[in-house]
Amino acid sequence: MMRITRIHTAISLCTRAMSSRVSLSGVFPPIPTPFDSSEELDLTKLRGNMSIWKGKPYLGYTVLGSNGEFQYLSLAEKCKMVETVREEDTAKIIIGGAGAESTKLTIECVKEIAKAGATTGLIYTPCFYKGSMSGAAFKEHFTRVADASPIPIILYNVPGNTGLDMPVPVIADLASHENIIGVKESGGNVVRMGQIAHLTAGKDFQILAGSASFMKASYSVGAVGAVAALANVMGDEVCKLHDQIVSGEDESLELQYRLIAPNTAVTAQFGIAGLKFVCDAVGLYGGPCRSPIQALTGEQKSALAKIMADVGITCS
Repeated sequence: MMRITRIHTAISLCTRAMSSRVSLSGVFPPIPTPFDSSEELDLTKLRGNMSIWKGKPYLGYTVLGSNGEFQYLSLAEKCKMVETVREEDTAKIIIGGAGAESTKLTIECVKEIAKAGATTGLIYTPCFYKGSMSGAAFKEHFTRVADASPIPIILYNVPGNTGLDMPVPVIADLASHENIIGVKESGGNVVRMGQIAHLTAGKDFQILAGSASFMKASYSVGAVGAVAALANVMGDEVCKLHDQIVSGEDESLELQYRLIAPNTAVTAQFGIAGLKFVCDAVGLYGGPCRSPIQALTGEQKSALAKIMADVGITCS
């Protein structure tokens, strides 16, 4: 493991000087973090899941994203997650969540996950002190993180969790930084994504759709890939949608429609507990969430099972 980590770290350090070569044109499942019945990190279960996921046509994985309960993990646990995924798949891209509320802690985290094997760092907008999070604050934060990071940075705009939308002009300014290669947009505002694409044209800056529900619309205005929770349990279908959109196939609209309901079910409707419930149903390990996230009620499980049955997934 140490040899793999050292090699990948050396590659990552070189990547900073050639960050534009990291293509994000593909699908990245934001993998859930497995816990045992005592809510301790279960790396054996993660390895079992990876044995299935690495056979899917993903471009890579998002580790420590919102679906990975990253806010509930210690820095040591975060590094163990990234190290384990890298050991199980030495080839694919790892987008590693490295955000924190302070610039100092974010820099510390991104440096550590880089050592653990992450290819890029996904950095969310600090949000606890909302009243102080101006455009200038965001610009300074992300610039300092990108300056210090040994791996390329992806901005993470997730207003559903943070209650903040990073101003589009700030994103456009940050896109000029050599070590900031893109943004993950999870709000579903396609007009906003189009504005970002227009203002960053020619800057080698990439946009990731943050959901399978609006992939086709996002790609139509400039997105190149997707971080989609549904890809954990319907990886072949989500990757097929990406391929159909990119190649201009008419069938992509039909597939996009088909994926909206199950994607909504494992994200906004039933959350991480819902995603883990479906993971268990398809032969992956979902397991419990870390407290205070609650397990699904019997009624919620029945409702979710009905939605998934419509796309051929049986949940017991």
